[in-house]
Amino acid sequence: MATNSLAFLVARGGAASSAAVASRHSVAKAPARGFAAPGAGACFAGVAVAAVHARSRRTVRGSRGIQSSRVAMGGMLRMIAEDEALPGRASEMPIAEKHFVLGTPMKGPWPEGSDMFVFANGCFWGSEKGVWRLPGGGIISTAVGYAAGFTPNPNYQEACSGLTGSTEAVQVVFDPEKVGLIDILRWFWQAHDPTQGMGQGNDRGTQYRSGLYYFNDEQKEIFEASKAAYESALESAGRGRGQVTTEIISANAFPDGKVFFYAEDYHQQYLAKPGARPYCSAQPQVVDLPAFESWCPQHLQEKYKPKLGEDFWKEHGPKPHCVIMSPNEPIVWP
Repeated sequence: MATNSLAFLVARGGAASSAAVASRHSVAKAPARGFAAPGAGACFAGVAVAAVHARSRRTVRGSRGIQSSRVAMGGMLRMIAEDEALPGRASEMPIAEKHFVLGTPMKGPWPEGSDMFVFANGCFWGSEKGVWRLPGGGIISTAVGYAAGFTPNPNYQEACSGLTGSTEAVQVVFDPEKVGLIDILRWFWQAHDPTQGMGQGNDRGTQYRSGLYYFNDEQKEIFEASKAAYESALESAGRGRGQVTTEIISANAFPDGKVFFYAEDYHQQYLAKPGARPYCSAQPQVVDLPAFESWCPQHLQEKYKPKLGEDFWKEHGPKPHCVIMSPNEPIVWP
């Protein structure tokens, strides 16, 4: 399947107010190293953008009977409509050519036979590290970015405002002969609490919502079946906060299948870089995804059989703060 670089749906809304732009540049700029955690000070500029933007549109929006969104620490408490979104920009974020840990291309070209999907399960720093560390040499590349929103090429402060509609996400490119889609998917589910709605742990707002974004019908079937299975497992274990809120959306729901925009270079492989702040707010529930055979559609079981056995998950499965305490290099297994 094609694995071209991904982009965002271009918002059809109006331009951001000059006050919002001024606020974005004057309140804060996140440095490449040692800046505050997303759920705290680092998103303050984004919150300011949201507040100023909300004030600037209050009269117009009020005439249509729509109240301005309530701003949460780090973002909005509800999804915006497309015509509320910030305008963004045409140019992509400049990033390094090579993955900081794996040394592979960040934007391709990818080897023949590669597969790809996009997922979101909280702050993308820890989400990315957990996946690039999966063993077997099957993870070709990972990148963090902003997915499933309306604003093209948003920056970090804009994403934090909640006024882009995007969520912090990871694009993973992998060799399905070496690491299974099911293996990565299992890590996704077990590495966070997918029942928290618009947030994860200390990070609150629509930009931290859980999501899976698929590129073919087989991925869709597997994602939906795994969601039902994990929801049942959480309920049986008495974990989580109720219904799984993970959104599952086709990349084709966005023009040209462009569901993902790369984040700034300092966010790429952030936790592996010198001076990085060791932050991860994910809340793994320490509940296993049920046995593959019990939930995967039968006609897909042979093709998508997982490569990693239960012994791997017992030793290396996600636990609270595991990515912070782990080495940066991929796990050697067995």
